[in-house]
Amino acid sequence: MGTLFCKPQRSNPMTPPAITHNAAAHRFENIQNGALAECSYRLNGDVMDLHHTGVPVALQGQGLAAWLVKAALDHARAHRLRVQPSCSYVAAYMQRHPETQDLLAQGSRV
Repeated sequence: MGTLFCKPQRSNPMTPPAITHNAAAHRFENIQNGALAECSYRLNGDVMDLHHTGVPVALQGQGLAAWLVKAALDHARAHRLRVQPSCSYVAAYMQRHPETQDLLAQGSRV
């Protein structure tokens, strides 16, 4: 389990949150005051199915979901994984960031 500090793809004055890859739980996470924000995945060979992104109400409005997805996509790129965006937030993020679309698994669309 390691901490990733990601730079946003768009300018954002917010200090990057500490995003942890919890490999045992198959998710990228940020925990603040006991509240868990996460981007969960399943691995199927070399395909990372990003199937859920969730941010509790107490942590919303900080851009945390985007940071979580960015960390997951950066991990996929670093490990030469393809991405299946099953989560609607992940698909929307990848649509807004065309530089991530080369990660799409065969047959996946955003």
